Amino acid sequence: MNNVRRPVLDEIDHAILRLLAADGRMPNLALASAVGIAPSTCLGRVRALRESGVIRGYHADIDLTAIGLPIQAIIAVRMQAHHRDQIEAFVTLAPHLPGVVEVFHVAGGTDYLLHVATADTTALHDFILEYFAASPAIQHAETSLVFRHLRGTNVLPAN
Repeated sequence: MNNVRRPVLDEIDHAILRLLAADGRMPNLALASAVGIAPSTCLGRVRALRESGVIRGYHADIDLTAIGLPIQAIIAVRMQAHHRDQIEAFVTLAPHLPGVVEVFHVAGGTDYLLHVATADTTALHDFILEYFAASPAIQHAETSLVFRHLRGTNVLPAN
């Protein structure tokens, strides 16, 4: 049973979220104008969305190739056993491994998906050997190269 209380969002909240998802640096004045509310009201709504956890943060979308990390891969990881201590150790370590962009805990035949970026295929190979091949906690790791990554633009409901 899920006891997490979801905040009640109205059309204006959804409009604010759509605009901020497209441009997290949109000035409050422009945001308020776009959704048809006063700047002070808009600021209060954005603050409430942050405080309730709906807006978790603002991030730069970095071109990984431009910073010398042109090789991207998704590594599917299946844990050897599902012991709490092994899971917690992996979850604590994985986001801080060099080159890890994102970590997803998933259901199915795979336990985790890691999006990683490296300078070349040798670095990717070394990453896999160092962190997965020799780990007794990991039963299997399968790597898929990413040829192209596109960010979705329509995740929020239209209202």
